[in-house]
Amino acid sequence: MADNKIYGIHAIEALLTQRPEQVEWIWVLDGRQDQKLQKLLAMARQHSIRVETKSRQDLDRQAAEGNHQGIIAFCQAAKTYTEADLAGLIKSAENPLVLALDGVSDPHNLGACLRTADAAGVCVVIAPKDRAVSITPTVQKVACGAAETVPFIQVTNLARTLQQLKDLGCWMVGLTGEADETLYEIDLKGPIVLVLGAEGDGLRRLTKEHCDFLAKLPMAGTVESLNVSVATGVSLFECVRQRAQ
Repeated sequence: MADNKIYGIHAIEALLTQRPEQVEWIWVLDGRQDQKLQKLLAMARQHSIRVETKSRQDLDRQAAEGNHQGIIAFCQAAKTYTEADLAGLIKSAENPLVLALDGVSDPHNLGACLRTADAAGVCVVIAPKDRAVSITPTVQKVACGAAETVPFIQVTNLARTLQQLKDLGCWMVGLTGEADETLYEIDLKGPIVLVLGAEGDGLRRLTKEHCDFLAKLPMAGTVESLNVSVATGVSLFECVRQRAQ
């Protein structure tokens, strides 16, 4: 029996491209014949994946969280990571880049952060277990495959985990509007943990205290802050830019 459901055109295309062996079977909306869907069905046939046509009501029941776009893949569960895996992931990375999210609760934001983390070469994404979203079908859909490729670890105590990462040789850089320096003034070439806060609340006090540096993104307009997924993208790719020099 499949343990995991992934829905949406882009998420399933990424899954069939990167890890088709995880897909056990696919449900597709009866009567839908558009080109995008037919491309996915051709990919499924190439990998001998069973395809069943179903009514919209059947698909809606399976994708209670959101828009399935006429297709659902039933999959084996992706590999899960725990706190015990953290040291190994850091030590196996040539120049670790870690993303720590302090209490992100919106699944769309987490999905977007995971997608950006994959693109930027992040070796692990860390988040607290309490008052934060975990991997859900909505997260997987928004992440477009990155929820299955980027190690994601939910930890019991984020501050303690940040200290563990310091002991492993990483520097903590927290993003907060209260900082004096901008992110562009900080050296991000070495082993770095970028720490970003929750929507609205930002970094918690104890999280800030465990950061080696606090930095802000310069805001030239009237808005005071960026959405956490947007700030994550800007920050991670500043790391990418500096590391490419």
